[in-house]
Amino acid sequence: MLCHIKEIITSAQKGGYAVGSFNVHNFETALGVAHAALRAKSPAIIQVSEGAIKYMGLKPITHIVSTLAKNIATYTPIALHLDHGKKIETIFECINAGFTSVHIDASDLPLDENILLSKTVVEMAHAKNVWVQGEVGFMVGGHGKKGEAITIPLADPEEVIRFARESGVDTVAAAIGTAHGVYDNETIYFDLLKKIKNGINIPFVLHGGSGLSDAIIKEGINGGVNIINIGSDIKIAFCKTLIKTCAENSEETDPRKLLKPTIRAVEEVVVNKMKLFGSAGQVIVQ
Repeated sequence: MLCHIKEIITSAQKGGYAVGSFNVHNFETALGVAHAALRAKSPAIIQVSEGAIKYMGLKPITHIVSTLAKNIATYTPIALHLDHGKKIETIFECINAGFTSVHIDASDLPLDENILLSKTVVEMAHAKNVWVQGEVGFMVGGHGKKGEAITIPLADPEEVIRFARESGVDTVAAAIGTAHGVYDNETIYFDLLKKIKNGINIPFVLHGGSGLSDAIIKEGINGGVNIINIGSDIKIAFCKTLIKTCAENSEETDPRKLLKPTIRAVEEVVVNKMKLFGSAGQVIVQ
């Protein structure tokens, strides 16, 4: 069922677990997440990037997620979120399309400009009862793989605290040792996380969750991480499965037969993440 992200995160905070925010890129990945939520009896955030919106179209992806939430994940809470919104017009369109959370990513700007722009989005979104995620400390990376390393900058905790206080955002993300992609040297600097959590009273979002070990993830949740973004693990599972299936069935001309295994592959990844985050089994079926 489609619901407001506030309901999902409030329950997670009370229950002491984290909720996965899963990037989807097409119908198959969205279906995989919906199947996983149902199977794991877990709430989930389905998020799309501006690139995914450009690829699929805003109206199609909105209707796909709402339809899957209503007809597949029928009793599990599903929220729709915009990830890394850079364009104000895209953020505005998502607010009007029915997203209950949007991410304004102005982390590449000076702090004062980041606060001002994020505050503008907050005022616009709150008028429509939509949550806003802000970000401090530019998140690096992209399509890294295990075996590679990357220089990972860290956010200033005082800047994160000031940003959260002055911008009015509902959730905040900050660079605390992770990156987009999967890199060998990703980690969480727990002292940095602790300083941030001690200075804010809103949920903390961990970006770049795909590159972390299970042990680090668990310690991060214990340290106050409320939302964990997973993108690369989903893309890798989808693409590797599709490549393998096509190679083994080179004469197949029915795209449904080639794509069906990718849905299951995404489902498996997401179910395992839900178990790791502690959100699995949190939905009580009456």
